[in-house]
Order: sequence, then C-alpha cells, then structure tokens
Amino acid sequence: MSVDKSPVYEVKAVPVEKVYANDYNPNVVAPPEMKLLELSIWEDGFTMPCVCYYNKEEDNYILVDGYHRYTVLKTSKRIYKRENGLLPIVVIDKDLSNRMSSTIRHNRARGMHNIELMCNIVAELDRAGMSDQWIMKNIGMDRDELLRLKQISGLADLFANREFSIPDEVAPTEMERKTL
Repeated sequence: MSVDKSPVYEVKAVPVEKVYANDYNPNVVAPPEMKLLELSIWEDGFTMPCVCYYNKEEDNYILVDGYHRYTVLKTSKRIYKRENGLLPIVVIDKDLSNRMSSTIRHNRARGMHNIELMCNIVAELDRAGMSDQWIMKNIGMDRDELLRLKQISGLADLFANREFSIPDEVAPTEMERKTL
C-alpha cells in the first residue's frame, strides 16, 4: 500500500484530550531519554507530528506513532501551556493490521522494543490472517527473528497445525490481497 500524497503536508493541531494511545506499541523509552525528549521539545518545539488514525465513531484520534511526544505534551506543564494543549498530528487511514505494522516500522528505525509486546503483536497479526511473509515484510523482520518471537511467546496457537519453518516466498493470503 502506498500513498498519493504524504500525510506530513496536512499537519493539524488537535487538543491532546482527543488523542489516545494505542494498546499495542512495544516501544519503550528510559526515563533519561524521556527527560531529553522533554528538553528537546522545549528547546526546539515539536519538529515531527505524531501519526494518528481518526476514529470517526468516537470523534477522536488513536496514535500510530509519537506516543512519547504525546506523553511529554500531557505531562509537561510548561510545554502544554506553550502549545495551548494542542498536539501536531498527521492522519493515516489504515486498518488495524496496517496501523500495527506502521507503528513497528516507525519504531524500529529509532529504538529498542519490548520483546513481550512484540510477541503479542506477532500473535495478533497471525490471528488477523496475515502470513509470515506479510509480517516479515511489513514489520521488517527476517525469518529467524520471526521464528524466535513465535517461540518466545509460548503461544501454542501460533504453531497449531503449521510447519515450524517459514518459506522463502508464498502467495499473499486473501486478507493480505485486500490490503495491497
């Protein structure tokens, strides 16, 4: 799936109270780096918008990327005041599986991941009908890393009625063809 126009050309400022964290982000930032991020936003301002999905039914935004910038705005009184409680965001319109893979792609370029949460994401994508090939391509994993995460997870249902090797290439599943 590609885009016709990059979302960054349509940055909006939305009240932080209308933005909610997703429940699958495995990215973790240590306290010293969070302090550095707060300082960076204080000194430089927001230089990157957060990436969100707009939830029409609830009239709110769900974070895809930018959880720690969002957290800084919510917890730093001086930044909240300066920004008038507004968070710079861009909106992408993707289904949950593709939002999850977008979150991972954004995160992997920047930092470390919590293994347990990464296992949960792999399990969720597997349950959503995404093949190992799709997961590897969209999350940027190699075969060994995916196999390790599945083994670490201890979730027997990931391996139920399946071979334990991951093929080099397979045809996309019906679910994946719908997202291409």
